Amino acid sequence: MKNSNTADECGCPDFAVSRRSLLKTATAVGGAMAVTQMFGDSMMQASFAAETGGSVLVVVSLRGGIDGLGVVVPHGDPGYYQVRPSTAVPAASLICKDPMFGLHPAMQPMAKYWQSGEFAAIQATGLPVVNRSHFSAIEEVEDAAPGSSARSGWINRMVGMGGESDPMDAVQVGMDFPTTALMGPAPTISARNLSVLQVPGLDGYVTQRYESLETMWAGARLPIANGAAQAVRISKGPGKALSTAPAPTVAYPTVWNAAPFVPPLKAAAQLIKADVGTDVIAIDAGAWDLHANYGNVEGGNMTYNIDGFAQSLAAFLDDLGSLRQRVTVVTISEFGRRVSENGSKGFDHGWGNMMLVAGAGVKGGQYYGNWPTLNAAALAEGDLKVTTDYRNVLGEIVARRFPSRSVSQLFPDISYSPLGFMNPPA
Repeated sequence: MKNSNTADECGCPDFAVSRRSLLKTATAVGGAMAVTQMFGDSMMQASFAAETGGSVLVVVSLRGGIDGLGVVVPHGDPGYYQVRPSTAVPAASLICKDPMFGLHPAMQPMAKYWQSGEFAAIQATGLPVVNRSHFSAIEEVEDAAPGSSARSGWINRMVGMGGESDPMDAVQVGMDFPTTALMGPAPTISARNLSVLQVPGLDGYVTQRYESLETMWAGARLPIANGAAQAVRISKGPGKALSTAPAPTVAYPTVWNAAPFVPPLKAAAQLIKADVGTDVIAIDAGAWDLHANYGNVEGGNMTYNIDGFAQSLAAFLDDLGSLRQRVTVVTISEFGRRVSENGSKGFDHGWGNMMLVAGAGVKGGQYYGNWPTLNAAALAEGDLKVTTDYRNVLGEIVARRFPSRSVSQLFPDISYSPLGFMNPPA
């Protein structure tokens, strides 16, 4: 049966308030937000002169705090079945198993990429210090430099290391406002729909429309005028390229539970095919804050979410075809869930989590990380301990796929220690 829950009905006031406040702010500024992103300061500094054909990182934020133990299941740890009597995934149902871990059976669409060595998982990842607040945890995850005086997101810092910045270097798709990860001095773009990157009303009047806009803003000096000029440049360059990018080569899923994931992933594929010089594509998708109605392997919100996500991600990778050799996908989330079920047969906010990696450079078909066990004495106030700082996962991807970027500058307060899930640069 179709899930009727919305993100605000998850039973977590923190998640509801943080999501509502973000949307309410965006709604309140309305056109001003769109103008700032499309015509304002964030776009006025650079013209379209992108470097094409390079690596692309797709960062999928599984917002709400996904239950990592429900995706990458520690079936070899006896503690798992002891504390999850109604929600545990039976070992016999798991796919891609090794003696300790297996994937939830709803991840089946991704099994072929596990078998081809393009898909892997890392367990017991997360923030170095516990933070169970949606609002502050995701900000900390996306800033990725706790204690630093630099108030910028890690994606913004990363693209800022690539020489002269272009707005197309980092693109948030699926939302018309940036998350914290994209905030900072480097120009970036946020767009719910990539069609907005072309000036409207061009059909049959391309030259006249551009000439009229350029005449209208000629001689103006306000920031919005500079932004308008930049928007015209982007419309002529990346916007035009996107409008003529090849159509999907596969059918994306149309099932209801894939709806949060398909539009942004399809847009990401369009960006990659258009080859407009984008280094990082950020996606924020799903409602994973399952305090209740979690369900089990036979059905329920967690299974529905995983199924929709896995179908969509597999379609995205299929759609890329040979372009997968340029694209690496990684998932993040603000925190994991508690190890034990709550009274509503769901899971409250926890600490340790998992991350999934797929695509270019990944040494797939295996699990990574230092497993701390689910023994009661090994838990941190009832939570899975974090043994791998999530920034080491991101850092290894950046080091291998973007070797000119400095991991120590990107994440200034970690001791970089790669896990070995990525192949070295060719």
